[in-house]
Amino acid sequence: MRIGVRRSIMTGVLVGLLMSGVFSGTTLAQSPAPGQLSEEQLGQLIQAIGLKPDKQEQRYDFAFRADVAEQQWELSMSAVLSQDGSAIWIMAWLDELPKSAAEVPRSALLRLLAENDKLGSGKFFAYIPTNRRFVLQRTVPNADMTSAKFREHLQDLGSSVVETYPTWSTASWVPKSSEPAAAAAAPAGGAPTRSAANESKFEVPVRR
Repeated sequence: MRIGVRRSIMTGVLVGLLMSGVFSGTTLAQSPAPGQLSEEQLGQLIQAIGLKPDKQEQRYDFAFRADVAEQQWELSMSAVLSQDGSAIWIMAWLDELPKSAAEVPRSALLRLLAENDKLGSGKFFAYIPTNRRFVLQRTVPNADMTSAKFREHLQDLGSSVVETYPTWSTASWVPKSSEPAAAAAAPAGGAPTRSAANESKFEVPVRR
């Protein structure tokens, strides 16, 4: 059991390190194969479904509104081609890692790893060291992608963000005795805007 947990943690760390490179813009430019989107076409596809992508090197950042259980959630998302162009990485930015080790209980991290086994469809939680942010992401084949298919993938990822909120929300990790202080530190307007290391502006998911 101890070996299995250790192996899962190492896998999560390796994935996080890999994704920190992918989403910081270190993808390699290659000619797309027939039926695959190019980097430019990916941006055009995002625009085609009514979104406003902000290109950061090879990555596109955008806001997406997910409708879940008669509620609307505004999510900060990103999309980028894999290094070989065969897949599209889609991610939803979640909470920032608390700076205090006391606010990061081991049980919370283990719950994230356990949730990965339940998600399926190529979705999993990861940690991006360069941004100190948790993400929920998935990979989809870069083949015959349409605007309708892409929107479905975004909606599916958004639904998973909402459904797993109790697991990834770092506010629930804080001991009850610390909640008043944490609430007092939050701005009156709601969830704060978080600045990533690459100077992109990401916001935590917000329910409207």
